[in-house]
Amino acid sequence: MSNSSWQPAPWPPQHGQGQQPSMLAAHADRERAVDVLRAGFAEGRLPQGEYENRVERAYQARTVGELSVLVADLPQGPVPQQSFPSAPVPRTFLPAPPLPAPTNGKAVGALVCGVSTFFSAGLTGIPAVILGHMARGEIRRSREQGDGMAVAGLVLGWLSVVGWAVFLMFVVVAAGADGG
Repeated sequence: MSNSSWQPAPWPPQHGQGQQPSMLAAHADRERAVDVLRAGFAEGRLPQGEYENRVERAYQARTVGELSVLVADLPQGPVPQQSFPSAPVPRTFLPAPPLPAPTNGKAVGALVCGVSTFFSAGLTGIPAVILGHMARGEIRRSREQGDGMAVAGLVLGWLSVVGWAVFLMFVVVAAGADGG
C-alpha cells in the first residue's frame, strides 16, 4: 500500500453552492440563537406561538445550519439606524426659553430707599427697613428674585436708623451736659 494516493479531505467539508457546513452545534451556539429569537420577540418581530416553536426547535437542533435557519430572517445584533442629515430648526419653531422669575418690586424699593439715605439725610432709612422685611417675606413665599436687593436695602436702612439714633443720643447727652 502506498501513502502517495491518500490526501486529506478539505476542512470545512465542501458542500454545494451556498450551503453551510453541518457542523455540530454547541450549547453556546444554541444560547446565541435563543438570544436572537428573544430579541426578535421583544421587538415585535415574532408572535408568541412562533417564538416558542422556534426556541423549542433551537434547543433540539443538532447542527449550526439548523440554528441558522431559525434566525435567518431576524437581525443578528443591533440594527443600524439610518441617520438623516438634520437641518437646523428655525427659532420660530423652538420652544420659548423659560423666563427668569420676576424681581420683587418691594426689594427694588428697599434698595432704592437704602441707597437714597445718603442723599436724604437718612429720612428714607425707615421705609428701606419696612420694604426690605416685606420683600424678604414675599420672596420666600413666591420664589421671586431680589433677595440680595432686599438685604442690601435692609442693611443700609438699619445703618441709617442706628446712625440717627446715635446722633440723637449725642445731641441729648450734649444738651444735658450744657444745661446742668
